[in-house]
Amino acid sequence: MDTVAIFGVGLIGGSFALAIRKAGFSGRIIGVSSPATIRRALELGVIDEGLPAQTAAHEADLIYLSQPILQIVDSLAELNAWVRPEALITDAGSTKTVIADHATKAISRCQFLGGHPMAGREKRGVDAAEADLFRGRPYVLTPRSQADLDTPRARELAGWIERIGACTIVLSPEEHDRIVAFTSHLPQLGATALAAMLAGRPEPKSGVFGPALADSTRLALSSFDIWGDILATNKDAIREALRGYIATLEEFSQVLDAPSMRDHFERGARFAGQLRDPV
Repeated sequence: MDTVAIFGVGLIGGSFALAIRKAGFSGRIIGVSSPATIRRALELGVIDEGLPAQTAAHEADLIYLSQPILQIVDSLAELNAWVRPEALITDAGSTKTVIADHATKAISRCQFLGGHPMAGREKRGVDAAEADLFRGRPYVLTPRSQADLDTPRARELAGWIERIGACTIVLSPEEHDRIVAFTSHLPQLGATALAAMLAGRPEPKSGVFGPALADSTRLALSSFDIWGDILATNKDAIREALRGYIATLEEFSQVLDAPSMRDHFERGARFAGQLRDPV
């Protein structure tokens, strides 16, 4: 793998470029993004050069799509005419089924293998990119079959994921989307709902609050430009997660003074502790 083309040189794409470079990649890293982003990425040393999409795709051994989900879908519709047969296309989209379905229809001249690095920050753009963003974090690969993992290019990609310090998990696109509805999308919507509800109330304006409020609403800083595509492409699983969360809140509202609240607190504390100190 001598040439990597990053489509969307923002937080994730820029971090992937910095991560593989730090891990020893000595080939070319091409950026495909807006002119302003390319200029900044070159200034920061994130990429070696910026090229138009068609040229970059034709020259790349690995094409890394780190755009918003629906832009990834649009890119897949164009790439098949440009890629070399020995290339691998992967992506970093936060939902996988829609992307995998489009790739199955659109990509025939080379291999596609979906992916999702479970890492991020509230800040966006190439200025927020960092080489260690993926270290210690899950990196999900979503093949349609085991054979998708057994090609030379797929094994090479998996090797670089290991070298950048991420932990590879293999799931089907559908199972990935069901899981992240609970573990990623629900926390985002919970924080946004809390912040949106309090924004219309007078109590926070009193200044009577501690760090718990800032901690609980931190995810509400996330941009809808990213989350709009996620919500649009994983509606059924997100609705299932929301229904479970709402049911638990309804139960809380009925038993605030009952001993069962102690059980909820203790069960929740055990789970939160496991997240912070996994066995």
